[in-house]
Amino acid sequence: MQFTTKIPISKFQNPINYNSKIMTLGSCFAVNISDKFQYYKFQITTNPFGILFHPLAIEKLIDFAVSEKQFAEKDIFFHNERWHCFDAHSDVSNSNKEDLIANLNEIVTSLQLQLQTASHIIITYGTSWVYRNIATQEIVANCHKVPQVAFSKEILSVENIKKSMQNTLDLIQKINPKVNFIFTVSPVRHLKDGFVENQLSKAHL
Repeated sequence: MQFTTKIPISKFQNPINYNSKIMTLGSCFAVNISDKFQYYKFQITTNPFGILFHPLAIEKLIDFAVSEKQFAEKDIFFHNERWHCFDAHSDVSNSNKEDLIANLNEIVTSLQLQLQTASHIIITYGTSWVYRNIATQEIVANCHKVPQVAFSKEILSVENIKKSMQNTLDLIQKINPKVNFIFTVSPVRHLKDGFVENQLSKAHL
C-alpha cells in the first residue's frame, strides 16, 4: 500500500552544482532550504532583508536593488525602543536611526550585486494574506508588533500575484538575463489566519 503520491518531475535543464551561486528569498522555508545548502557547502545567500512572506514584499525590495533606490528617514519608524522599516524583517531593526538607514542601503547595494552574479534564485512564497498600513495605504512586509488596529488585512488576488511574480522576474532579468529561477510555495501552514484561510492563501499562490 502506498501512502504517498509520487509525481514524476522532468530533469531541470540547468541543475544546481558546486559552481552555482544561489540566492534564496522569501519565507522561513527559504531559510530551511538555505540551511541544507549551507550544510553541504554550497555557495548561497539568504534573505538579505530578513524573512519576507508575500510576493509584493519581495518585489518591492528587488525593485529597490535593481533601480538603485535608497532608504531615507521617511521609510523608518520608532516603536518599542527600536527603529524599524515596514519593508524589512525585525532582524534588520536597530536601536540607532542612522545605523538602520545605513544598513538598509548597504543591503540594497549588496543585493544588487548578488542578483547580478547569481546563477540560481529560489523564491519561496509563504502567504497571500497581506497587511495594509491604514495611515499610508502601503502594504507592509512586517508589522513589527505595531497594534493591529493600525492595519487592514486583505488577500492578494491570483491576478495580483501573477503580476508581482512577472514584475520580479523582469526586474532581475534586467541585470541578470541568464539567471535560473525556482519558485516554491512554503508548506508551512499559517494557522493564525485560520485553517480555511490558510488553504485559500496557498491556493492563490
